[in-house]
Amino acid sequence: MEPYATILTALKEKTEKTLKHTHDQLGQIRTGRASPALVDTIRVEYYGTPTPLNQVAHISVPEARQLMIKPFDGSPQVMKDIERAIQKSDLGLNPQSDGKVLRLIMPPLSGEQRQKLVAKVKDLVEQNHVALRNERRDANKVADQMKKDGTLSEDQCKKAHDAIDKELKSVEHRLDEMLKHKSKEIMEE
Repeated sequence: MEPYATILTALKEKTEKTLKHTHDQLGQIRTGRASPALVDTIRVEYYGTPTPLNQVAHISVPEARQLMIKPFDGSPQVMKDIERAIQKSDLGLNPQSDGKVLRLIMPPLSGEQRQKLVAKVKDLVEQNHVALRNERRDANKVADQMKKDGTLSEDQCKKAHDAIDKELKSVEHRLDEMLKHKSKEIMEE
């Protein structure tokens, strides 16, 4: 095992967290289809406590452009609290209630809205590319410090830098694939 393996292990953990964070952020961006991930960040005042929506209601997708939210607790107050939380969110959707379930109908996106969403996705992915570059810089600093301390030889330090670059290229490729997939999803009718 190489002496710089701990640097790579730490880098892999950080990059996986960055990828997961990006995936979660992208899931919350609206596409032409309904997805339960759209409402993941919504918090409902549930008996005075801000609670994630998915902990107070079952969320399903009965049709491609519709989300159905059925509270576990069928009280009218909980329905009103969920409705209020959805209206306060930045989704721009108005829930329709029949007393037992709430329905969120996703209106079709215009071409201009789709372009704006794709631009938002690109910005978000670029921010995460910057985070990855910062993680690479930090890992390279650790390798350089280990060389200075005598823990790594010159060759081992070079190998560490190469391994760090290789890992980062792999992760950046996965990030670019996420971007491509999400952009395609947004542009579909």
